[in-house]
Amino acid sequence: MSDDDRDGVKLSNLDQPLFEDATKRDLVDYLDAVAGRIIPVLANRPLSVIRILRGQGPFMQKNLPKYTPEWVKRHGMWAETSKREVSYALCDDRRTLMWFANQRAVEYHPTLMRVGDDTGPTHLVLDLDPPPGDDFAHVVKAAALVRQALADSGLAGAVKTSGSKGVHIFVPLVPGQAFDDVAAATRALAARAEQADPSIATTAYIVEDREGKVYLDAARAGGGTVASAYSPRLRPGLPVSFPVSWNDLENVVPADFTVYTAPALLGDKDLWAEMMPEPQSLPADLVEQGHTIPIARVVAMHEGKRRARMRAQNG
Repeated sequence: MSDDDRDGVKLSNLDQPLFEDATKRDLVDYLDAVAGRIIPVLANRPLSVIRILRGQGPFMQKNLPKYTPEWVKRHGMWAETSKREVSYALCDDRRTLMWFANQRAVEYHPTLMRVGDDTGPTHLVLDLDPPPGDDFAHVVKAAALVRQALADSGLAGAVKTSGSKGVHIFVPLVPGQAFDDVAAATRALAARAEQADPSIATTAYIVEDREGKVYLDAARAGGGTVASAYSPRLRPGLPVSFPVSWNDLENVVPADFTVYTAPALLGDKDLWAEMMPEPQSLPADLVEQGHTIPIARVVAMHEGKRRARMRAQNG
């Protein structure tokens, strides 16, 4: 059967190709299988998704299309870059998740803040990104540096594969910590991890300056988004962002976790919820150090302009 109905959502063309050897049914079945685990990390958070339509390349959708059913919850936010109000979805239930799956939404990127909550971000996040062609063992070494930097600061985090080539490290936060303080603490943690072994990790924002090291991306604070736990990724084999214990990290690779393997590996567990430490307060010295570290993308912008001027002067 090519069509289906789940939670009142009419699903269509389920046996049509989605991406490489995967079908739309593969995506729908996976999201339905993990609905009870992925919805809690999406609920009440403005959501961006990456969709892939037939005959088109992937694109990120933030603003809900006009044909979105009225029952899909939404939240309006001003987008400074596009100078307009964006209507974000709130994926709070299985029905909405199935609607997104039917829209061929493969990736799910929620914000780090909840709607109606003015108590700051819920998590501090570091995104570890290896250089092109690098193996996962390099990322595992960089993750160990971050884990130690956290421990030295009296903090603890949970780790998951990004679903691509790296990992995401999440530190749950006690409410009431300002966005700029969380952003500062994230920069400080990245700097401390880099200083522990500069041969492995780097905070260099400009790609050509990373010299084959793992990039510690500290720019996920504020209004940034990150692929959620259990989210599929639009990569060969349809991998998913999957929780891994710190002790098991060196024994896995991201390709172990796909829409085909993850449900059986999970069983009836919610590993992300089980592995997440209790919410924590950021130490004052970490925040203070972070406020002395310039925002990487701003530094990179000025450095890029400087290098462009030098190239122009040198012909």
